[in-house]
Amino acid sequence: MIGLKHVISIARNSGALPFNPFAGYINSPESVDRGYLTEREIQTLMEAPVKSGTCELVRDLFIFSVFTGLAYADVKALTTDRLQTFFDGNLWIITRRRKTNTESNIRLLDVPKRIIEKYKGLSKDDHVFPVPSNGRCNTILKELGRQCGFKIRLTYHVARHTNATTVLLSHGVPIETVSRLLGHTDLKTTQIYARITNQKISSDMEILSHKLEKMEKEICDAI
Repeated sequence: MIGLKHVISIARNSGALPFNPFAGYINSPESVDRGYLTEREIQTLMEAPVKSGTCELVRDLFIFSVFTGLAYADVKALTTDRLQTFFDGNLWIITRRRKTNTESNIRLLDVPKRIIEKYKGLSKDDHVFPVPSNGRCNTILKELGRQCGFKIRLTYHVARHTNATTVLLSHGVPIETVSRLLGHTDLKTTQIYARITNQKISSDMEILSHKLEKMEKEICDAI
């Protein structure tokens, strides 16, 4: 549409076009469905055989991102001092996103805590994980995805979107909380990342059905 606007402008200035037929049209960019893994696909990935320790590490780091929402750069930069027992007595990651410098404090679930313990002491410095290069990780993830038969290409972006959709929103976490966990500065960004699944819709409607049971019965009896 940007190119068409330029052509229209030239035509108007030359007198070839008496008026702009697109006046008042607002070009709104379409939101992109960024893709995510389902619970079954996450399980498939975990059960897939790995060829080497590096492949296992990359897979585990992907799963770590699935359960924390951290981007590749934030996983790579994660140091042990960022792991803190917080006000509620639970282990948290207290950090800021490298991309936006926004606060991103994440209470750790059992899966990421298990992965941290698995690789404890394997880094040469105070980093939590011995993270391979981004290119190496993407190559291994691509192969793992192909091996699992996934249509979507695995990347750490997909892991982050899976966290928003499958791990958080689909289990009832409010989108405002999801936004804070992901370190977003704008709720609209979270809405692009997150997709409400049919399973979540069905679950919510089941809850609603129970809440409305008495009212619906009275109305149905009167129909």
